[in-house]
Amino acid sequence: MALEVERKFLLPVYPAALVQSGELVILSEQRIDQTYLAIADSQELRVRRLVDLATGTVHFTHTFKSGGGLVREEIEYDISEGLYEQVMQAFQAIPLTKNRITARWNDTTTVEIDIYDQIQLTVLEVEFESEKEALAFVPPDWFGQDISSAKEYSNKKVWRDLQTRGRS
Repeated sequence: MALEVERKFLLPVYPAALVQSGELVILSEQRIDQTYLAIADSQELRVRRLVDLATGTVHFTHTFKSGGGLVREEIEYDISEGLYEQVMQAFQAIPLTKNRITARWNDTTTVEIDIYDQIQLTVLEVEFESEKEALAFVPPDWFGQDISSAKEYSNKKVWRDLQTRGRS
């Protein structure tokens, strides 16, 4: 099982000026539809439909995550469109949708910016090789508040709230 080590930040405003200046270089942009199949406090099982906005390429994934905070175990693999569609039809859930912009900041750090559709939320993520590296990282002010351990901003919490609102 692979380890995912990441910190998340509540991005207060999209950094358009940094993109214009070249300090933040956009590498790719994806459209993501994400649905959870099972959720527990420290575990989650989800499927995703990902569309590369530059090429139109579509692929589907199935992911299991375990743990919380900065370090989690993660197993992710590709699945077929047919399997994805069967799961979506069986669950009849409302997918959480977002655009993910992957960019390089200062030629050294890869960041992912998630801009959500159904709620007013923009999150910036940085992945690290180790927990030590994650804890030593000093984010710039423009990243915003560190929400790495804030459960109210987790994708599974936001998705769960979306299901409740969508069914009322």
